[in-house]
Amino acid sequence: MFPFTTSFQLDRKSKQALYLQLSNQFIVLIKDRKLMPETKLPGSRTLSELLNVHRKTVVACYEELLLQGWVESIPKKGTFINANLPELHQQEFLPKTKVSSKNIGFQFYKDKALERKTTKKEGGFMYLNDGVSDARLTPTEDIARTYRRICGKKEIYKEMSYGSLFGNEKLRITLADYLNKTRGLHINKDNVLITRGSQMGIYLSSKLLLKEGDVIVVGQTNYGSADTNFLQRTTNLVRVSVDENGLVTDEIEQICKKKSIKAVYVTSHHHHPTTVTLSAERRIHLLNLAKKYSFAIIEDDYDYDFNYNHSPILPLASHDINGNVIYIGSVCKTVAPVFRIGYVVASKEFVNEAANQRRFIDRQGDALLELAFEDFIKSGDLDRHIKKVMKVYKTRRDLFCQLLKEYFSDVFSFETPKGGMAVWVTLNKKYSWKSVAEIAKKHQLEIGEWQRYDLAKLEHNSIRMGFATYNEEEVHELISRLFKMMKEVKGY
Repeated sequence: MFPFTTSFQLDRKSKQALYLQLSNQFIVLIKDRKLMPETKLPGSRTLSELLNVHRKTVVACYEELLLQGWVESIPKKGTFINANLPELHQQEFLPKTKVSSKNIGFQFYKDKALERKTTKKEGGFMYLNDGVSDARLTPTEDIARTYRRICGKKEIYKEMSYGSLFGNEKLRITLADYLNKTRGLHINKDNVLITRGSQMGIYLSSKLLLKEGDVIVVGQTNYGSADTNFLQRTTNLVRVSVDENGLVTDEIEQICKKKSIKAVYVTSHHHHPTTVTLSAERRIHLLNLAKKYSFAIIEDDYDYDFNYNHSPILPLASHDINGNVIYIGSVCKTVAPVFRIGYVVASKEFVNEAANQRRFIDRQGDALLELAFEDFIKSGDLDRHIKKVMKVYKTRRDLFCQLLKEYFSDVFSFETPKGGMAVWVTLNKKYSWKSVAEIAKKHQLEIGEWQRYDLAKLEHNSIRMGFATYNEEEVHELISRLFKMMKEVKGY
C-alpha cells in the first residue's frame, strides 16, 4: 500500500490552504509516477484520519484534483488516478546538443548581438557611464503632484481604457506646439507619435524603412544600439567618416552615386559617441542629397536641451521642406530615464504606419503619465527644470574637464564638449582599455563595455565618460580613483 502518512508534509502556519497544499503534493506524486494511473485513492474519511486533518479538507482536495483532471470519480467504486494521463517525458527526450539549459524544455533563438554586460551595483563601486542625467535632480515632487491631481479628476476613468495608438492626444497637441516653438518645426499632432523613448522610435523607423539587403549609412563611430537595431533588419550597414564637423557628407554623396540607399542615421546635435556637432554646411548638403536621391534621414536628437556654450542649433527637421526627415527625441534624458516618453515626428502617412506597427509591441503608452507630462510641458515646468539642471551640469562639466586636463594630460586627450552629458576621451595608444578596465576594478571603479564604442574596429582607443551623474564631491572621488588606476597602469 502507498505510504500516504509519510508522503505528505502539511504546514498549518502557511498562508496556503491545507487542501491546496494536499492537492499540489498529490499532483507532484502523480507526475513523478509514484502514484500510477488507475491507482485507487483512500476514501476521504480514511485519508483524513491518516493525515490528521478534517474530512472536509480531503473532500476539497479531491474536488480540486477532479477539476484539474488528475483524478476521476467512479460512482460506487471510489476516486482513482486518471487512467488516461500520458507519461511526462523528462529532458533527455530532446536532443541534448540542442538544449541550451537543463531547465529549458524547448529550443529558441538567441542573438549574441543583443547581449549586453550587466554590472552588479556593488557597494563602494563607482561606474563610468556614457552620459546619464542625475536622477537626484528629478523634480519628483512636481511630477507626483501633477500626477495626483490628474488622477483625482472626476472623469479620469475615461483615460483608463484602451486609447489611441498614437499616444494621448493632449500630449501630442502640446508637444507639437512645444517643438514648433523650441526647435523651429512646422508640425501638428498628426505628425507626432508618442513612444516609450527614442529607442522605440529607432526600432519603428527601421522596421518601416529597411528590408534585407537595404543600405543604411551611419558614422564609423555611431550609437551602438542604433547599429544593432539596423543589423536586426539584416541590412547593409555602410559607414562613413566622422570628423570635427560630424558625418562627412561628401562620402555619403559618393555612395549615392554608386548604389541606392534607403536611409542615413545621424545624431546631428551632439554626435554619439564623439559629441561633435554636424556643421551647417553639411546639414544643408545632407538635406539636398536626401531630396536628390530620395532617402530618409533618421535624426536622433537625444540631448537637444543640453548646450553650455551657445543656444541649441536647430535640428535638420526644422529645415526639411521635402519630407525626408524622421525626427526622434525623448524626455527621458532631460528629466529621468524612468519616464519612458519619447516621440517620432514625420509625415502623417509615416506616423500612421508606425502607429500600426507599434500596436503589436506596445498597444499604447501610459496615458496617465502622458497626461502628467502634458501638464509638465504646458505649465513651463519642463523649461524651468532644464534651466536649473543646465547650470548644474555645466559646473560639473567644467570641473570634470579641468581635472582631466590637470591630472591626465599625458594619457587622455579630449575636447571639452559644447553640450551633452559626456566627454569623448582618447587613451594614449601605449595603453589599452582592456587592461585599464581590469586594473580599475582594484580601485572600485567599473569602466563598463568600452568595446561598444568601436563596433567598426577602428582602434581609436576612445570611450565616453559621463559627468552629469556626479556631484562635485563625487567628481573629485572619481578623478582620484582614475588617478590611482592610471598610476598602476603606468607601473608607478
